[in-house]
Amino acid sequence: MAALAWTVCQWILAAGCMGAAFYAMTAVAATRFRGTSRHASVHRENPSDFRAAAVSAPQSGQATQSPQLPHPFGQVGVSVLKPLCGAEPRLYENLRTFCEQRHGHFQLVLGVSSPRDPAIAVARRLQAAYPAHDIELAIDTRVHGSNLKVSNLINMVGRARYDVIVIADSDIAVSADYLDSVAAPLADPRVGVVTCLYVARGVGGFWPRVGALFINEWFAPSVRVAHAIGSRRFGFGATLALRRATLERIGGFDALKNCLADDYWLAEHVRALGLQTVLSRVMVATDVIEPTFGELWQRETRWLRTIRSVNPWGFASLAITFATPWLLVGAWLSVSLATCAAHGAHSAVALASAAATAAGFGARVLLHLRAARHEQTFWRDLPLVPLRDTLLALQWCAAAFGSHVTWRGVRVPLGTSAAAPASSGRLNVMDAMEVSDGG
Repeated sequence: MAALAWTVCQWILAAGCMGAAFYAMTAVAATRFRGTSRHASVHRENPSDFRAAAVSAPQSGQATQSPQLPHPFGQVGVSVLKPLCGAEPRLYENLRTFCEQRHGHFQLVLGVSSPRDPAIAVARRLQAAYPAHDIELAIDTRVHGSNLKVSNLINMVGRARYDVIVIADSDIAVSADYLDSVAAPLADPRVGVVTCLYVARGVGGFWPRVGALFINEWFAPSVRVAHAIGSRRFGFGATLALRRATLERIGGFDALKNCLADDYWLAEHVRALGLQTVLSRVMVATDVIEPTFGELWQRETRWLRTIRSVNPWGFASLAITFATPWLLVGAWLSVSLATCAAHGAHSAVALASAAATAAGFGARVLLHLRAARHEQTFWRDLPLVPLRDTLLALQWCAAAFGSHVTWRGVRVPLGTSAAAPASSGRLNVMDAMEVSDGG
């Protein structure tokens, strides 16, 4: 029994050290990111004032940072596809930022799947506010496959008039140079798709703030670490920009109509063509609007269950990234081993456990500091960090079970009936955290 207990202690210590190392890496990545970027400032009163942050990272492998290319796309038209479903709290404000672009020629296609969708009124308001802009509203009830967002895109894409297509979720706000920035890398024929990382802002009360921490202090930092260590599998629903010809080569949106995590699989299909993925220099802002614990739990569990469906082994490995539970276990282990060390046993292990726990605690606080936009939010949300980390661990346990997710009130089965591209190998833990399902 003593031998078994010692073995368990060793495994706990190893997992705790890995978790501490992970959060040290995320804190360093966040520090480096902040030091080389125009810090994002999102104003609730006017989201068009959002200024995108610049991501600085090595340009190697298949996913690169936005290259400094000549800018021939200023005169090339861009069709922006925005699938809508419901009138989100800041839908009009977010859509308005797409109408304030400096790009020379662009079209905005807004799509809904029901003539009774309340987003229609918001779209009509936008058209009235910007009569000189090319804003088209597509109302089409046809359903293609099990993924209703992709079904909407299938109905919308026929209205796209330009050869560069940008797909963007409904809940994001962008800066005025957004289209210029995401279109520019496509001037390079080696580039297949451009995607953007995002920062979250809680819209509402307590639970939206907790939800924003999910993105800003777990998801986004993990992506920056993944990019820094060479992961090349990116694809975020916040932005996916590609040429029309590339979309046609992968079979169009029809290739994704039964896919969960359609944004990830779109980029993966493009990579299977031998084309590069670019992680754009700009970041967009996304809203977290879930007002209750139940709604937030459902959304985040859906994200994690989606990761499980794409990469079960990577999903299992996420356990090392839950900071507070491991810090608590590490503190308990340190005290227990210190007690044993007082009797002359395991003193070195006790010291190692205490050091790993202290390092993990420091890295977690530093990550929170770097993710906070200013000092006030740092102190305001610091007590939420243990809740956020513990909730994430519980959601991971819940996401390990179940055969479906719920997206906007619709049950969607896990998995995909479409074959993964031939280039898809096994994803690692960092790749797993780059999967999202389009909000």
